[in-house]
Amino acid sequence: MPKKRPMLWQLYPALLFIALLSIVSVSWYSVSFLKSFYLRQVSVDLEARARLVEDRILALLIPPNMKRIDEICKSMGKRAETRITVIGPNGKVYGDSHHDPLTMDNHATRPEVRAAMREGTGEAIRFSRTLQRKLMYKAVVVRKGKTIAGVVRTSIPVDAVDKALHAIQQRIALAGLFIALISTGISFLVSRYMSRPLEQIRRVAEAYSKGDLGVRPPVSGIKEIDEISRTMKEMADRLRERIKTITRQRNELNTVLSSMMEGVIAVDLQGRIMNINEAAARLFDVDPENCVGMMMEEISRNPMLAGFVRRALHEQDTFEEDMNIRVGTGDNRILNLRSSSLLGTNGKRIGTLLVIADVTRVRELENMRRDFVANVSHEIKTPITAIKGFVETLLDGALENPDDALRFLGIIEKHTRRLEALVEDLLTLSRIEQEGEFAKTAFQEFNLRGVLNSALQLCLTKAEAKGIKVLLNCPEALPVKGNASQIEQAVVNLLDNAINYSPRESSIRVNARKEDAETVTISVTDQGCGIAPEHIQRIFERFYRVDKGRSRAAGGTGLGLAIVKHIVQAHGGKISVESTPGKGSTFTIHLKHAGLNQG
Repeated sequence: MPKKRPMLWQLYPALLFIALLSIVSVSWYSVSFLKSFYLRQVSVDLEARARLVEDRILALLIPPNMKRIDEICKSMGKRAETRITVIGPNGKVYGDSHHDPLTMDNHATRPEVRAAMREGTGEAIRFSRTLQRKLMYKAVVVRKGKTIAGVVRTSIPVDAVDKALHAIQQRIALAGLFIALISTGISFLVSRYMSRPLEQIRRVAEAYSKGDLGVRPPVSGIKEIDEISRTMKEMADRLRERIKTITRQRNELNTVLSSMMEGVIAVDLQGRIMNINEAAARLFDVDPENCVGMMMEEISRNPMLAGFVRRALHEQDTFEEDMNIRVGTGDNRILNLRSSSLLGTNGKRIGTLLVIADVTRVRELENMRRDFVANVSHEIKTPITAIKGFVETLLDGALENPDDALRFLGIIEKHTRRLEALVEDLLTLSRIEQEGEFAKTAFQEFNLRGVLNSALQLCLTKAEAKGIKVLLNCPEALPVKGNASQIEQAVVNLLDNAINYSPRESSIRVNARKEDAETVTISVTDQGCGIAPEHIQRIFERFYRVDKGRSRAAGGTGLGLAIVKHIVQAHGGKISVESTPGKGSTFTIHLKHAGLNQG
């Protein structure tokens, strides 16, 4: 790209060129006019001289007295310093002021002679072979009555004409040079006078383009430039107000968009991103500023999302859809996408607005609720069906057989207790979830060993029934802050679970110790059947059973480990599991040592 020159050096050469062109044109025209004028004057003079000769020789032409004609030519030519030639109608030279006419060629073919014979006068400027000089010729026809008696031709060298014209040209050239020098200075001053305010206006416009609207355009003595300056000032004032309004509206819009939990993406009709809020950028793990102008396929390679965007761009109606999409570098998420037409200020559609909500947790909770209702219904239905069946059997006559009646009543009592335990666990789980954050304000510091001893006492009878030894290893003083009764229930549930799945004559170890400056761990280790790796991630779900038949035979409700998990989470801790199938399992609770969730 060629380098652009300043306005002064664009305007100045143009003005200088115009001035010089005018001077040269005027000079050329003047020289041409003077030359033409001078030659016309010479022509008139030569014709006048020819007329004088005509009067002297008219009587000598018919018949021609060549001797006398030649004498007159030489006499008059010498006095007038003019070459005079008299030519007959047939082109024969009758007399000449500079040469012997007998030695001269026939002049009938000379252009000035031919013109004179046709029109009465003729004129020519050409080189004379006789005189070896460039001459100007003027020929005048001589008539006697209506008969052409001859032609008188006068001529002078044009050297004098050229010298005179050359002198005039020199004077005109000097005058032109002088005027050109003056024009050069005047052109420069005029160019500078005109370009300076324009250059200042250019700098002001450049400042406006960079956002500096405080610069004021110059004021000059040129009406048009002052009008431009006034217009630019008004434009800057209007721009300032519009920018303020747009900035305020943009900040308000950005505040609204950034505070939204849902992701919002504005897409033009070509599928390019026009705007994206922080929530959508976090969802797709991209930089919101770099996303503008990108295609939707560049932030997510998911064909379902691309298809949704294409459909949204081609349809006017608002619609929504749930889809499972892998976003960013994370796991798949369930996104709820809603689209609506995006209209411009003129009411025409300019794109589509996408509202994206991450409903993964909501859908998981919905699935958990459905599973929970189904599991609760199933768990309750089984003992109710059994109770109903045995009651009907008793009403049908089994009461008459005391042994059967007692056995049936025992079974009914067993299922009633199972229902009672299930309801109690459900209430406990619900209470822990509801109290959650509020329970933290009631946390108090207590000695963990006393709580563990109490939990062991509650499970001792059931353990002794299977010949299982429960061993406790805990320092005498181990302070923990929390809800002592909930911690006790969590340990009881772990012990009950260990006893249920441990073989007879085995042992269970309960260890509590200070892990670090702020963490206390409680572990319950059994020698039971263990848990396969594929089940470990789900054993804390409600009603999830590794071995459903064995779990129900052991009398479990399927909520024990779920209650433990919620108690530990309410205390700001975590629970982990290590298990080897066929060798046993270890459940470990990690609790804060001091200042736990002080509310």
